[in-house]
Amino acid sequence: MTVTAHAAATLAAFVLAGVAFQPGPRQAKAAPISPLERQHLVAHLEMTAAWLSDELNGLTPAQANFRRQPEAWTIAEVLDHLVVVAPIYWQDLQAALKQPRGARRSAMSDADVLWYGIDRTNREQAIAGEKPVGQVRDLKAGLETYRKDHDRLLQYIKTTDDDLRDHIVQRQTSDAYQWALLISTHEQRHILQIREIKADPGFPKK
Repeated sequence: MTVTAHAAATLAAFVLAGVAFQPGPRQAKAAPISPLERQHLVAHLEMTAAWLSDELNGLTPAQANFRRQPEAWTIAEVLDHLVVVAPIYWQDLQAALKQPRGARRSAMSDADVLWYGIDRTNREQAIAGEKPVGQVRDLKAGLETYRKDHDRLLQYIKTTDDDLRDHIVQRQTSDAYQWALLISTHEQRHILQIREIKADPGFPKK
């Protein structure tokens, strides 16, 4: 199965399992995420990591630095952005877990987070401090840096017993589980952005 086909299959599985994927009732006692929730989140994180690697594989410097419009990001800048935000998003997650449990409820559903990764009709501007800073000059090195942060989150999700559903990430008003999923769907949005750049008629052939 190709990465693209795997991505489509993974997203289809999320849709088909939508009822089970929704957060369950709050429990008085702290409880880890369910095995099914863990499975879903691990699958999405593994999908985005493999998909990004596939899209960047074999690109030349000319392709990595192609700018289709004056204000548009290059592929190298997209990866640069992902490298910049990864530790920020990790700290947001850790900060949420230090807050009291059950203080607030999420303002979104899991489906909202999944659609964020799919629907690019609503384009967003990166906030100050999260824009590309020019540190990715080589895609291979940039991808290795990205993987370190991505793998840290993946291993945490695979092993954590934290009650992710009962802690809120303030910047998004999502629960911590949804925030971890949003990190992956945010990457997915930028993977789709990379595909759009590669589909541009002016994209270098080599």
